[in-house]
Amino acid sequence: MRGFSKAIIVGNLTRDPELRSTPNGASVCSFSVAVNRTFRDSNGEQKEDVSFIDCSAWGKLGEMINQYAKKGTGVLVSGRLSQHSWEDKDGKKRSRTEIVVEDFNFTTSGNRGGDGASSSDSQAEPVDIPDDIPEEEIDLSEVPF
Repeated sequence: MRGFSKAIIVGNLTRDPELRSTPNGASVCSFSVAVNRTFRDSNGEQKEDVSFIDCSAWGKLGEMINQYAKKGTGVLVSGRLSQHSWEDKDGKKRSRTEIVVEDFNFTTSGNRGGDGASSSDSQAEPVDIPDDIPEEEIDLSEVPF
């Protein structure tokens, strides 16, 4: 039986994306998404929990995310989970799980000139995508992986 890994999250970027190149020339964009959750505890009190999810996007998709997204941008990210393990300089075992992005969509209303605020983050700023770019040039669902 083959395994299956798929994660879908909706949230806001916690920082500006960082684009770098690997030694063999591949582009990779790293960013983190804050995912808010509201729930009621056993006493009926409303509580809020935030998870910070690391993400990486490779190739053209990563380059487009780096170009158009910034801290506070609302996004929907889907992809596969990837776990990395290593030993730090003190000899302690460390691990990290991230989403390797396969699909990416903006959810912030400000992508085309709105106020940029999402319901979960009133401090979010709009993504500044020029109006003269044809829609097909920024349709990230068309990017091959």
